Amino acid sequence: MRTWNASLASVGCWIVKRRIAKASATLVTLLLLTAGCAVAQPAEQTSEAGGEAALKLPDLSSVSFLGMDGHRLLMIGLLFCVFGLGFGMVIFMRLKNLPVHRSMREISELIYETCKTYLITQGKFLMLLWAFIAAIIVLYFGVLRHFEVSRVVIILVFSLVGIAGSYGVAWFGIRVNTFANSRTAFASLPGKPYPVYQIPLEAGMSIGMMLISVELLIMLFILLFIPGDYAGPCFIGFAIGESLGAAALRIAGGIFTKIADIGADLMKIVFKIKEDDARNPGVIADCTGDNAGDSVGPSADGFETYGVTGVALITFILLGVKDPAIQVQLLVWIFVMRIMMLVASALAYFINSAVAKARFGNADKMNFETPLTSLVWITSIVSIVATYIVSSLIIPNLGGDTSQWWKLASIISCGTLAGAVIPELVKVFTSVDSRHVNEVVTSAKEGGASLGILSGFVAGNFSAYWLGLTMVGLMSVAYLFSLQGLGAAATMIAAPVFAFGLVAFGFLGMGPVTIAVDSYGPVTDNAQSVYELSLIEQVPNVKAEIKKDFNMDVNFERAKDLLEENDGAGNTFKATAKPVLIGTAVVGATTMIFSIIMALTNGLTTNVDKLSLLHAPFFLGLITGGAMIYWFTGASTQAVTTGAYRAVEFIKANIKLDSAEKASVADSKKVVEICTKYAQKGMFNIFLAVFFGTLTFAFVEPFFFIGYLISIAIFGLYQAIFMANAGAAWDNAKKIVEVKLKQKGTPLHDATVIGDTVGDPFKDTSSVAMNPVIKFTTLFGLLAVELAVSLTRDQGTGLTHILALAFFAVSVFFVYRSFFGMRIGSE
Repeated sequence: MRTWNASLASVGCWIVKRRIAKASATLVTLLLLTAGCAVAQPAEQTSEAGGEAALKLPDLSSVSFLGMDGHRLLMIGLLFCVFGLGFGMVIFMRLKNLPVHRSMREISELIYETCKTYLITQGKFLMLLWAFIAAIIVLYFGVLRHFEVSRVVIILVFSLVGIAGSYGVAWFGIRVNTFANSRTAFASLPGKPYPVYQIPLEAGMSIGMMLISVELLIMLFILLFIPGDYAGPCFIGFAIGESLGAAALRIAGGIFTKIADIGADLMKIVFKIKEDDARNPGVIADCTGDNAGDSVGPSADGFETYGVTGVALITFILLGVKDPAIQVQLLVWIFVMRIMMLVASALAYFINSAVAKARFGNADKMNFETPLTSLVWITSIVSIVATYIVSSLIIPNLGGDTSQWWKLASIISCGTLAGAVIPELVKVFTSVDSRHVNEVVTSAKEGGASLGILSGFVAGNFSAYWLGLTMVGLMSVAYLFSLQGLGAAATMIAAPVFAFGLVAFGFLGMGPVTIAVDSYGPVTDNAQSVYELSLIEQVPNVKAEIKKDFNMDVNFERAKDLLEENDGAGNTFKATAKPVLIGTAVVGATTMIFSIIMALTNGLTTNVDKLSLLHAPFFLGLITGGAMIYWFTGASTQAVTTGAYRAVEFIKANIKLDSAEKASVADSKKVVEICTKYAQKGMFNIFLAVFFGTLTFAFVEPFFFIGYLISIAIFGLYQAIFMANAGAAWDNAKKIVEVKLKQKGTPLHDATVIGDTVGDPFKDTSSVAMNPVIKFTTLFGLLAVELAVSLTRDQGTGLTHILALAFFAVSVFFVYRSFFGMRIGSE
């Protein structure tokens, strides 16, 4: 195992070291040029600037709530965070102590060790990427804005805290899931469905509660214990750090998992072998990828989404609300609502568990999607009811208006309702029982992979229509509520923008449950793989051994059927979480973009006319964002394509079907190395293209950049929904053929496997990474545009445009490399 870990780590180090010199030289040259100009400027104008990092929090103890001041009330919230952490750890220990056969435990531990080494490699890679962000932070706040060293250090430290948060919850998610996968596989042996459902959901709730509790604990710490004039730097640094961590882990993990998945799946067609055949060297890499892409990615993404949305709302309250007392009311209300949502999710989970156990505990058959659906709806209903109760207690009188509490609660409830309605709509296009997915199978029966793929395109496109209109409808309701005196009562600028931010906040009202049903998928996928890789059916006298050691009667055929059925449910609910996260990114981006607009228009008092189609740069920015979204889709898919080609090439040359029961560790390790190599190569090109592209467009013209940010959010929303749901439709079409039709190894199965390999990078690479890319671009854009505006004011547009061209040249270079440096045969 040590040899395995050392070899994989060396791959990551080689990749990182090889790129540091090239990238650093470019960055240092450009930043020295910018810094040289900045240093020459007078220091007098810097003390009052700095945008979001210069914001000061009001005194939370200046307003009373329920007989105590705001500071003391939120201190109580820390206890609820501890409760959430305890909840997660109790389930973690329960999963660890569940019974499992040694053959299955050995496989799950091997998967974990491989995942652990991958994460260590990614951690080193993240530090390289952070160096680029740190350089901009030091340049802007330290050199140009002349912040004191302590404040710059705080921003840097909290950016590292943000990265550590995303990274830490991702690691915890992998550890929980790799306990749960073998325990789920073992629990299937008696042939009862309920334990096969219960264990993955417990694992998901453990991750969800831990993730939200850690996020909330960090933000409450900043709010309660950091001096008010330093809280702004802490929040902005934290948000940028967690956004960078999520983007890197999502993109690299998505590339890794689909290289491995495609490499393993195509062997089923080439060699007519079964799913997760132990002789296939790609299967261990596929299991690692399930965690790297479908566990690490969503965990880091969910952590970042929750935090960034909160930072966006805090920023809006401090920028858009003039009365300090009302600022305190809204800030305390927001955080009390977050604590309530944590409690509501736990309560809903216990209610649903009791109902599900009573209904299915001893059943021989069950629809695995049924209790997952009821969990989502119960959580939504409990959260909405609690939202009104808590709002009536915390803000019964906002600015002299005693009706605003229920209007604000209604706005949040639009988002909470979306968190339940959107999964229902996603199931229409992705569930094994849906007509769209069955249409994919029907098309493939006579038309093969060609018509099956076309039907998947239909499902994805139709889903974008219905989900898009649903989001618009709920945001419209929120907009109407925001017009009912909110601006006047709260002395608030642009109340509808605050309403949109609250909708995004409501999306996350079921945060632990959303993460739980998303994490359900990688456990069910891995459980099926662990079963096959353990070769448990071939262990001598295994039935008698299990009966003796665990008092369990074994039904192998039924166990395999249950694991495959549950994997279909996992596919569906992985798909339901994706539009919720991307919707949050887009709706929440509205609030973050508003922060930039406030800075550029001096509080909406000047240059408002430039936010118009009549202002050509703004219109051109609206067009430019789409170009970046489509390039990103291609670049991430190209990394998967080349890596999968190399993986398939290696597996075909080294698979031993006649002379071995299992693939050798050396061959499995080589496939993992291939996946790691191309994941990091692809991520490196993508990150630097996005990084320098953001600098480019911010330096072109500020209102061009506003249009650009709006554009990537809108294009990214529909591209992500289309790709995620088309991919899930292809995935579950394959599952129908395998589970319901029992036609493995047939031409129909081959056709749906090909469709699934097309859908793999759609649903698990390109689409899911839109969310962190949009938010990272917007957050980093806060710094980039302020840097550009400051240089323009001090030096004129000449220098700014020269730097824009330089940044653009670097960005285009990495765009070029993302294909020509990654294509098959380029090495």
